[in-house]
Order: sequence, then structure tokens, then C-alpha cells
Amino acid sequence: MTAPIRLLLVDDHPVVRAGLRAVLTAAAGVEVAGEAATADEALRQVRSLPAVDVVLMDLRLGDGADGVEATARIRALPHPPRVLILTTYETDNDILRAVQAGATGYLLKDADPDALVRAIRSAAAGETVLAPMVASRLLDRMQSPATALSPRELEILGRVAEGDSNRDIARASSISEATVKSHLVHIYSKLGVDSRTRAVIAARERGLL
Repeated sequence: MTAPIRLLLVDDHPVVRAGLRAVLTAAAGVEVAGEAATADEALRQVRSLPAVDVVLMDLRLGDGADGVEATARIRALPHPPRVLILTTYETDNDILRAVQAGATGYLLKDADPDALVRAIRSAAAGETVLAPMVASRLLDRMQSPATALSPRELEILGRVAEGDSNRDIARASSISEATVKSHLVHIYSKLGVDSRTRAVIAARERGLL
């Protein structure tokens, strides 16, 4: 008999975890081995629980590290489990950061239960799993690399959207203010705008932020 896929649920909302546990406990061949509400707790659980196969990870975890950082830390462990992102967020910035951190897949929380179970099985088998919208976003970036914002540009634009000054951005990103200005020039050119405000508006309209 095939051993069940052992799953760790990571979400800072207890109600969401309870709902996922109810759905997944009923699925054949899947065992919910544990739950975590924070990145630190998720890392401890992966280290202490025997043979976790897949971590179902939310992106927003409240205070402290987010799901992307948690993913990177988990994937850096010896013989790490697969990490499958399950979130309501689908911006290019979120998707790129998650994939770069080592996530095996990226699903949205509006996925139906059967699709979620299939994704977990695929992730456990080492297959890449992407929601259709996410796959479309990544394909668009591959087909139009000249106009796609880089991860650093997305990071800087995200800080602009939060109201950070060039000095704030430079300090947070450990780069010079001149480098920040250079990135902004490239961002404006790619988005076809001429100001910080218009760049943020254009990025939000395109689903980049």
C-alpha cells in the first residue's frame, strides 16, 4: 500500500487552516501532519515532524517573515519538502518571488477542492503546478522580456507604492540613491509613464502590484 502524502498547512488564519484540514482529511492518500501560523513555526515543524512531503504555504503570514521567505528557508534545508503556494494574491511580484524562492507550484484560493488535491499530488511527485492565471502571467513575461519589470524593479516599485522616498528605498535595498533613480527611469520607460504616481497606477492596472 502506498504511503499517504504528508502535508503541513501554513496559514495565519485558524479558520482557513480548519477549512483546509477538513477538505484534505477527506481526500484519499493525503495526511495532514501538522499546522503552522508563522514562518518560524513552519520551519520548526518541518524540522521536527517526520517526513513532510508537501508544505501548503500562504503568502501573507502576519507579523514577521512572509510565505516567500518561509519557502526559501524551508527549501534551503537538507532534503526539503516541496512547497505549494496557496494564496489570494496573484501579482507578478508575488509570483516571481515565490518561484525564485523555490516553490514547486502556485495556486489561488478559489481553486476547487479536487484541483487542490490533484495539485498536492503533483507537487509531491516533483511536478510544477501553476494556476492558469499564474501560468499566463509567467508566459507573458517570457514572451515580452523587454517590457517586463525585473524582480528588483518590482521591489522598488512596490516600495514607491507604499510611499517610500528614494532615500528610504536605497537604505532598505542596500543600494545608492543614484541606483534607485536609474531603476525608476527604466521602470518609467517600460510602463510608458513619466512619474512615480503614474507608474504605480499603471503597475496596478497590469496586475504587477
